[in-house]
Amino acid sequence: MGHVAAIKYALGLTEELIVVVGSAQDSFSLKNPLTAGERLYLLNKVLANELGPDYCRRVYVVPVMDIEMNKVWVQYLRMLLGDFDGVVSGNPLVLRLFSDMGLAAIRQPMFNREECSGTKIRQLVLNGSDSWKRCVPPYLLPELKRLDFEERIRQLVSEG
Repeated sequence: MGHVAAIKYALGLTEELIVVVGSAQDSFSLKNPLTAGERLYLLNKVLANELGPDYCRRVYVVPVMDIEMNKVWVQYLRMLLGDFDGVVSGNPLVLRLFSDMGLAAIRQPMFNREECSGTKIRQLVLNGSDSWKRCVPPYLLPELKRLDFEERIRQLVSEG
């Protein structure tokens, strides 16, 4: 639910927001157990529930593949996304890259990261704890069950 809070925070700063879903090429890995399409679907479902069905007038969700070249990453985003004014992020490297390009770089507050980061959720699943479910909006739980989220994470570790 930290992602939703971060998006709401950013929307308080701007009229339009591009949400980049990174590592779009990565899936069925422990770091990104879901495909980019699955992540986009879930995020759009959350945005529609939290911001209303017309959220897409202000928020654009875009998958972006990693390029593994930090120095040109902002230019890569410009090529893919067109013009933008800056970034809102909790990642110090991202903030530095945008600032170095003369763009606005706003540090967002971290929202419940200690309890509900993706890493923590995956650890809880692997430990057999259902407490990860409090970190996810209740209406997403059936979707995650349909995607066999918990079993997928367990299999990724056992196949490791």
